Amino acid sequence: MLEVEGIHTFYGLSHILFDVSLKVDPKEVVCLLGRNGAGKTTTMKSIIGITPPKKGSIKFKGEEIVGIEPYLLTRKGIGYIPDDRRIFADLTVGENLEIAERKAKEGGGWNRERIYGLFPALKNIESRRGGCLSGGEQKMLAIARALTGNPEFILLDEPFEGLAPLLILALEDQIRKLREAGLTVLIAEQNVRSTLRISDRGYIIDNGQIRYHGSIEELRENEEVRKKYLLV
Repeated sequence: MLEVEGIHTFYGLSHILFDVSLKVDPKEVVCLLGRNGAGKTTTMKSIIGITPPKKGSIKFKGEEIVGIEPYLLTRKGIGYIPDDRRIFADLTVGENLEIAERKAKEGGGWNRERIYGLFPALKNIESRRGGCLSGGEQKMLAIARALTGNPEFILLDEPFEGLAPLLILALEDQIRKLREAGLTVLIAEQNVRSTLRISDRGYIIDNGQIRYHGSIEELRENEEVRKKYLLV
């Protein structure tokens, strides 16, 4: 579904990503692991078009998407949940969901009832303003808002950051349900333990370069790689 080939991304004159390549197949959950500053968020922003690469190729369902504006990529079926959530603080939970709604190309899709089935806690606070939500509630709302656009593929940046252990476990379960619903997910994270529990394959990025790629079982067994690139 997603093929990233040899991308180089810059912030001004600063070269951030160096020849990054990765692939995500349909209905997979793939993780991109790395320390803070390793290049995870820049990779996500390169894919969604916020910081397009100066060199390399990004294909979504076989179509080259480098240079396409983020709002158009959303219409093509890519949902993006940034690490800072970007909740509209003055709007209620329901209004945050309403402004992002987009009907599915085919029948069904993610309507309000189905989203509240996945995130029942949001239904109970539907009239609460975004600025009054806890960090965990904002995280749930950010994912729910992306789902109202009926994406096929979700970019999830640092979903577990700042959450209490019980909320992390709950969010893990909700991400598993997304996969069961047929969605494809790419997660950028530094919480290795939680991410490995919900992923099919993993990449490790360090200093803007992909250093390792393999199955979750291979990554669990390779203690040397984890120590070298993931431990702080």
